[in-house]
Amino acid sequence: MSLLKEIQKDYKAVSIVGMAKNSGKTTTLNYLIEEAYDEGLALGITSTGRDGETKDIVTGTDKPKVYLYEETLVSVPVKLYDRSEGGLEILRMTEYRTALGEILICKVKEAGYVQIAGPSTRKEQGELTLEMLKLGADMVLIDGAVDRKAIASPKSSDGVILATGAVISRSMKKVVEETAHVVRLYSLPEVEDKTVRELLEDEGEERTRMVEERDGSLKVREIPSPSGFISSKDLDWEITDITRYVYIKGAFTYSVIRDINPKKFKSICFVLKDPTKIFIDSMTWNQLIKKGLKVKVLDNIKVLAVTLNPTAPQGYSFDSHELLSFMKKALPDIRMRNVRSGEDV
Repeated sequence: MSLLKEIQKDYKAVSIVGMAKNSGKTTTLNYLIEEAYDEGLALGITSTGRDGETKDIVTGTDKPKVYLYEETLVSVPVKLYDRSEGGLEILRMTEYRTALGEILICKVKEAGYVQIAGPSTRKEQGELTLEMLKLGADMVLIDGAVDRKAIASPKSSDGVILATGAVISRSMKKVVEETAHVVRLYSLPEVEDKTVRELLEDEGEERTRMVEERDGSLKVREIPSPSGFISSKDLDWEITDITRYVYIKGAFTYSVIRDINPKKFKSICFVLKDPTKIFIDSMTWNQLIKKGLKVKVLDNIKVLAVTLNPTAPQGYSFDSHELLSFMKKALPDIRMRNVRSGEDV
């Protein structure tokens, strides 16, 4: 069974997330489009930014074009409509605005290459996805063309396909380690305590707060920060023996917790909105976990598959069989596919 057919049974909106530029994200998108065509699945295609160009705007390297088949639904801004090499029928104009004009929902009437662009916010992306499904798409693929990590947010889709490959490092071991690290972060446990979730969600999620145990019940306390920034030293001072959870509103980096006494890790749990807020490398993360760091999220991310690109644009490549084998050992429960050759394990 094809990768897409296997996933489509349970998930209707899937984001494609790249570990880095040129990790094979657009190649993965094209691979899945081919599978959908072979399986007779009706696709909706959208993007968090512009895609389908022949060259990467940032690096100048050649990019795979996005070729769409007849009956595919696609989001295209007004200013890119006439640039499509495929024949497009406008189904409706949405209210979503971009720098390239309002977003159109189109149906491909004549197969060809299309430059794709979609809404930039998670809310609008979710609404557009639902509309495509109502218009007949069996499944919607969301290409994270601008912000590859933000599109992984659980509010954007049902799950993600993570594209990784040789571009991450000339060391295969490093590629495997960093990919496994991201998958494990995305799979962090969610906060199960209903009281804690209600306290954090009801108060809004955009402020650093403590959940404390006072007189046998849990209370939330906002941490004052006139500048919007709290140093790790101040955070350490705020954590007391009644602190049970620390909600971090923004990016979770090493500098955020650097000056917190490791002894406090054993009695508290850090909470984040979702795993895309974490920016800590695998080596540092493992060291912190050994010291007792505990992190949970309000919403984790379902990694539905990992696609591998053994070739880097810098001119080097890995043995594809070896890369598949090592990655499968590191992530035995995750679907794998080499999007260059179609191999899986």
